[in-house]
Amino acid sequence: MTTYALHDTVVLLKRSLRHILRSPDTIITTAVTPIAMLLLFVYVFGGAIDVGTDSYVNYLLPGILLVTVASGIAYTAFRLFTDVSGGIFERFQSMPITRSAVLWSHVLTSVVANLTSLVLVVLVALVMGFRSSAGVLAWLAVAGILVLFTLALTWLAVIPGLTATSVDGVSGFSYPLIFLPFISSAFVPTAGMPGPVRWFAEHQPVTSIVDTLRTLYAAEPVGREGWVAVAWCVGLLVVAYALAMRTYRGKVAQ
Repeated sequence: MTTYALHDTVVLLKRSLRHILRSPDTIITTAVTPIAMLLLFVYVFGGAIDVGTDSYVNYLLPGILLVTVASGIAYTAFRLFTDVSGGIFERFQSMPITRSAVLWSHVLTSVVANLTSLVLVVLVALVMGFRSSAGVLAWLAVAGILVLFTLALTWLAVIPGLTATSVDGVSGFSYPLIFLPFISSAFVPTAGMPGPVRWFAEHQPVTSIVDTLRTLYAAEPVGREGWVAVAWCVGLLVVAYALAMRTYRGKVAQ
């Protein structure tokens, strides 16, 4: 990224962050659903779910963190859709600024907003009894995986943000992403699932990422599963970025 592109991105990032600061309910709303799920599963269903010797809140938190990100990127798509439908997007294109700065400002805003929501969820989990023996490096590894996952879903959110024709269309794309953790090891062990469901759960990205976060929090060796989780995050990020930029170039060329 050149100096001019960096400057333009920072300016537009400040604009997006000001919008969030003026409506902090966006971050609160993003965190409310995962926190409600955390409370529901721990205090209502937790006693009926056998996850071994670990406490259920420790088992559940990694999956809830991914749900938090999936919920948050819906607002990223909505903010970009608002700029496109409101004419601000075209106005930026006519100004002497780096074109990619428009997208990068929304992407970085998404990372900041989602990390804030993730911190809120972790704080609530700590109040509920979540405990981790992980050291600083393990916590940094958790943060790195969550940032990669957030970037991957954010670039995916750019596509409906640019192409949707209605508010319902731009927000609806996130529902499958929120639902995906339910067919994984996020809430219950996969061992008790029927054959085809178990195969899907064990071979989709959420399970690898959740299991890796769980292992890091437990301060245990990550092993091959960690590399699989990182590969999923990086692979999704590369594909989502390529598709988003292709969609963006098509939008600009119109």
